[in-house]
Order: sequence, then structure tokens, then C-alpha cells
Amino acid sequence: MNEPRRAQFHLPGLFEFYEFYRVFLPLYRAHRAYFYDWCEIASIYGAPEGCIWGGGRVGCGNQDARAVLALTQEYGLSARLTFSNSLLTEAHLAEPVCNALCRLFSEAGGPQNGVIVHSELLLDYLRAAYPQFYFVSSTTKVLTGFPALRQELEREEFCFVVPDFRLNRAMGQLRALPQALKDKTEFLCNECCWFGCKDRKACYEAVSRKNLGEDAPHRCTAPGAADGYRFSRAMENPGFLSVSDIRTVYLPMGFSNFKIEGRGLGSAMLLEFLLYYLTKPEHQLRVREEIYLDATLDLF
Repeated sequence: MNEPRRAQFHLPGLFEFYEFYRVFLPLYRAHRAYFYDWCEIASIYGAPEGCIWGGGRVGCGNQDARAVLALTQEYGLSARLTFSNSLLTEAHLAEPVCNALCRLFSEAGGPQNGVIVHSELLLDYLRAAYPQFYFVSSTTKVLTGFPALRQELEREEFCFVVPDFRLNRAMGQLRALPQALKDKTEFLCNECCWFGCKDRKACYEAVSRKNLGEDAPHRCTAPGAADGYRFSRAMENPGFLSVSDIRTVYLPMGFSNFKIEGRGLGSAMLLEFLLYYLTKPEHQLRVREEIYLDATLDLF
């Protein structure tokens, strides 16, 4: 008999939240019964501060890369470098810091590590220079049309594709995908961006310019933008995937991969995501206390 399908969560903050994960992962391992048995942590993604190949967010983590890698290896997790800058040129490919990161993470033993990528130029370079990686097509491509998503899923270069969150409810088309393509689909669960946003690609391009050290003025005009990220508002988004959605709809439909955003939101917000998506309700207070009372963490 086949085992029930398990949700694979891909978590934010590989560099940004290193200190948080150094406390949370031992708790997760030692008290696995606190957490849902139908899901597990598959990977952690992110990019360090000053990384010009970075995209999606401006990196803010300055933790030593070897320590980051050692932590993911200790807990059997895949590390994903978020290199989703969309505006790279040939001149950027020789950047020494990014290449050093690639050498370190691609040559590591243990679970295979990956790269989240947008630029076709960078993808071609990485496939040739670091073939040990697997590759994830970034949501920063803003693939809002299902034919474009399907075409991306059919590309052999990618092991995973993260659709734009506005395709999360394209149920008929998602259900009709062959299982091989369902296995490659990685849903963004907790996006707070306005569902009607027309400027999402421009927003990501502004972040790419900032990572390149360029001036990139961009003002979000979406309703409620001035309030910043609110998990409560994300839960009202038509593209939001709840715990119930994942367990009773998407897993039975044949999907397994779910991405949690939040690299720039702080570790207190990250904890709320992990309590909601991973932790059984009756143990959430216990997990919160274990994290909040750890004297090594500054959650705010």
C-alpha cells in the first residue's frame, strides 16, 4: 500500500534566520510529536547580504556560509540559494562572492542543494559550471497565465516551478496536470500582495536593481501597502493556502511542495508561520514558549 502523500515545506531565511533555525530545528527534531505528521521541512532558501545575484528580496543575512551549510547538513535539509535577479548581464557572471557560494554549496555532501533562478543567462551559466545543483524556476517571473506555467513546468532544466500565487486556485487546470508536473509545482502559500496587482514584475525588477547597487525607486500603490506584511491580511488573500487547503485539497490532488515566504519579515513573524503551518494547535503555546524564552534569540 502506498504511504499517504506528505507536504514538503520550503522555508525562508537560509542566511537571514540562521540563529532562529539554530534554535528551532533541534526543537523540531527532539519533539517531532509537536508537529503535524503529514508534513516535513524539505529545504530552506535565501541569499546573504550584498549578493548581486539575489532577487525577490534584498538579502540581509551576514552569517558565515560554512556555518549555514553545516546546519542544513546536520538536519538533512536541502539549502537553496536564491539567485533570482532578473537583470544580470555577462559581466555579472564572474562575481567572486556568488561563485564562491556556488562552489561551497554545490560540492557539499548530504542532501542535494539547489538554486532558485530567474535569469536564463544565469541558469545556463550555473548548469554548465555547477551541474551538482538542481534548479527552481522563481515566482519572480510572475507567470500568471496557465499556458505559460505549463510550458515552464515542462522544461527539463527545472526540478521545481513556483507559479504566481494567483494561479493557486486554477483548480481545473491544476487537477488536469500529469503527476510528473504536479510533482514539480511548488505553491507560494502565504503571499500578502494584492491579488489585483499589476506592478508585481516591476517591483521584483526594482529589487534586482537594488541588489546590483543601482538606484531603484518603486512605490507600491496596492491597497494597504503602507501597513506592510500582515499575516491576517494574507489569510484573506484569494490565493492563500491554509493548512486545511493543503491537507484536504492539494495533497489528495497530488501536489506535495509548498513554499512559505518571509525572508524580510523578521524571526517573530517566521515563528508565526511555522506555528500555523507545521505545529499542532495543542502544542503551539509550548513551541512559542521554547522559542521566546531562549535567551540567544532576539525576535523583534
